[in-house]
Amino acid sequence: MIKKFYHKVKYIYYKTKFKYFGYGSSIRNPLSLNGTKNISIGQSTAIGYKGWLAAVPHTGKSSCELSIGNNCAIGNFNHIYATQKIVLEDYVLTADKVYISDNLHGYEDVNTPINLQSIVQKNTVVIGRGSWIGENVCIIGCSIGKQCVIGANAVVTKNIPDYCVAAGNPAKIIKRYCFDTNSWKKTNADGTFI
Repeated sequence: MIKKFYHKVKYIYYKTKFKYFGYGSSIRNPLSLNGTKNISIGQSTAIGYKGWLAAVPHTGKSSCELSIGNNCAIGNFNHIYATQKIVLEDYVLTADKVYISDNLHGYEDVNTPINLQSIVQKNTVVIGRGSWIGENVCIIGCSIGKQCVIGANAVVTKNIPDYCVAAGNPAKIIKRYCFDTNSWKKTNADGTFI
């Protein structure tokens, strides 16, 4: 009974704090929440332990948005930081220690410490419906299609199309779903079947 009451109080708190916070969603002991009025979380979505969610326009953009869809499961220690726009569509699953960002620290001036240089805006990030992001993956300024699998420890800096498996650093496509045979088949790095 106490646990149910506690969850209800947290839900009401988050509903007032976020741009949108859907029914049945939860955030488990967040590490940090920044720019919550720019963050939308759909229904029945679970954000794991010590997540860091942020939507702060550090690059001077007029608007900033972080949108996480319905029925998503975001792992523990995930760090998702939008300075313009990041969208996780419905049913996205992430493992632990995933980093997703639409920006980078500037490092061009070798005479200035990196933390004193401007934040560099990269492209909008969209992670398609039903995709699975493996442990320790970094996604920076690129999009991933629907029903994709990104292997553990991958660093994704280029767009990955729908129905692909990608792995490595930098991430490359290693498999793609073939609708002619209704099976996953090995590919070249450009996605053409072998």
